[in-house]
Amino acid sequence: MISPENTVVGFIGTGVMGKSMAGHLLKAGYPLVVYTRTKEKASDLLESGAEWAETPLEVAQKANVIITIVGYPADVEEVYLGENGIITNGKENTYVIDMTTSTPTLAKRLSEEAAKKGMQALDAPVSGGDIGAKEAKLSVMVGGDREAFLAVEPIFNLLGTNIVYQGKAGSGQHTKMCNQIAIASNMIGVCEAIVYAEKAGLDPKTVLQSISSGAAGSWSLSNLAPRMIDGNFEPGFYIKHFIKDMNIALQEAEAMGMLTPGLALAKKMYAQLAEEGEENSGTQALYKYWNK
Repeated sequence: MISPENTVVGFIGTGVMGKSMAGHLLKAGYPLVVYTRTKEKASDLLESGAEWAETPLEVAQKANVIITIVGYPADVEEVYLGENGIITNGKENTYVIDMTTSTPTLAKRLSEEAAKKGMQALDAPVSGGDIGAKEAKLSVMVGGDREAFLAVEPIFNLLGTNIVYQGKAGSGQHTKMCNQIAIASNMIGVCEAIVYAEKAGLDPKTVLQSISSGAAGSWSLSNLAPRMIDGNFEPGFYIKHFIKDMNIALQEAEAMGMLTPGLALAKKMYAQLAEEGEENSGTQALYKYWNK
């Protein structure tokens, strides 16, 4: 069983969510080795006792459980399979856990390549944004070998409150696509509801009191609508990363012969905002589509 006494955790990617996630592991007593492209983003972790690694290769040499949460599938591929990559240079009996939202195809490939090196790979994307990461209340969707999942479950339990094993390699990523598809159309509805309330002369915060706990309730309505009302568009989750996720979901749906009109509309609207310079804003900035 994984524990702080027998495990060194490597953590690659200390951005909006990764920094908080790595912090929870450090507070739980796990020796932590961190790498991120911009060292300054890991400064708080280093001050709290984490060890810095210059490359993913160095992380692979020092850790026996390695977590990654980076930007795009190309970043995942480089971190794992590049010249200095985790799997390329990894040790036997190492668990590698990619928590990036990436493609199911790449997740399956990482699982196969890890197995050749005597390693275990899990795809475990998360949902819950910056708030979920800070409060250790993420939803974690896990694909890969079930025994490997059970072995590292204590790690997952430090990061989230809804940890679900979904099936074979790639299943976690497919589940995350379901999550993003549901969010995409819901975000349109949330924004339209807030804008409607404002144009009707209502206090949108009072409106939220009525609708957020009823049938219209959703995480986005409760957590992101207040940010819209307050004019807070700082990223809990970047628009540019949501567009990446929606593109993956659109490609996967097309491959299955499935139409996704709600997803396609949301992607079109977000793409327009990105073209107007909002790619580094939070997803709640979709509100600006009506209020430019």
